Amino acid sequence: MIFYGYFRSSAAYRCRIAFGLKGLAPDFVPVHLRRDGGQQKSSLYRTLNPQMLVPAVEEDGFVLMQSLAIIEWLDETRQGARLLPAAADLRAEVRAFSQIIACDIHPLQNLRVLDCLKADFGADQAALDRWCQRWITDGLAACEALLDRRPASAFCFGDEPTLADICLVPQMFSANRFGVDTSAMPRLCAIRTACEALPAFASAHPEKQPDWEA
Repeated sequence: MIFYGYFRSSAAYRCRIAFGLKGLAPDFVPVHLRRDGGQQKSSLYRTLNPQMLVPAVEEDGFVLMQSLAIIEWLDETRQGARLLPAAADLRAEVRAFSQIIACDIHPLQNLRVLDCLKADFGADQAALDRWCQRWITDGLAACEALLDRRPASAFCFGDEPTLADICLVPQMFSANRFGVDTSAMPRLCAIRTACEALPAFASAHPEKQPDWEA
């Protein structure tokens, strides 16, 4: 399996965690989102992924995009830790929580959105930071409120990490990066700490990647 990613991409970060939980070590091909005008825009990569986004995986001619689809595919085709619960209701809750992050928070802080705000609307870095802080704060506050409905547990939906935790940890990393105050989200902070104590999460951290740049 070949994995195309970028150290700072939240979506690629999710996949790295899933690989670790499944005990997988795919061959990594870095796609630098800034260098050479954005390597994701090259004709070679665009042929692989017409969206010109990371991540993507390739195996025996099969190509798959979108981190949540990749993670669910891994869960259905590989042995190892289960990333989605067996019970239908709980599985749906995990997906809903994950989609708050992957579909509602993350796209608004995506590089192409920030570049558009800068180029088309004249946003400076301070305005970009405020934009990201606004949407990350609102989304994570909703996640905190959802988990407050549930009994206390080590991870988002029980005593083992799931897709929800896989999505949460990269988003908390991004929250710190954009200067979001997460002190009013104690449950999310505690879950992040529990997750990052696990090797699969620790080794997936952006600073541990071969393409890491300070």
